[in-house]
Amino acid sequence: QVQLVESGGGLVQAGGSLRLSCLASGGTWSLYVLGWFRQAPGKEREFVAAVSWSAGNTYYADSVKGRFTISRDNAKNTMYLQMNSLKPEDTAVYYCAQYYNIRGGRSDYRGQGIQVTVSA
Repeated sequence: QVQLVESGGGLVQAGGSLRLSCLASGGTWSLYVLGWFRQAPGKEREFVAAVSWSAGNTYYADSVKGRFTISRDNAKNTMYLQMNSLKPEDTAVYYCAQYYNIRGGRSDYRGQGIQVTVSA
C-alpha cells in the first residue's frame, strides 16, 4: 500500500527557512512524479512543486519559484522541499502527493499534511 509521510514543518519568522521531507513507501516510484501542494484556511488547494522520480526534472509554481527547491533521494525514497525566504502568505498545510504529471493535476495518493506557519 502506498504511503507518504511528511515531516519538518513548524513555525518560522518571515525571511527564514524550513525543509520539508516526504518518505515514500509501497509504490513503484520510478513511474511517478512526487510533489507538494498546500492549502491555507479558506483558500483553494495550490500546487507548489513537483519532481519526476527517475529523471529528477522539476517544476514550480510561480509563487515559489526562486525561493523553494524540490529534490529527491532515490536511495532513501525521500523527497525534500527546501523553503527559503519564507513569507507569511506561505503559511498553509503542506501535503506530499503522487502525481502523473510534473505540473500537478490528478493525484491518487497524498500524505496526512504538515503545518507550516510563517510569522510576520
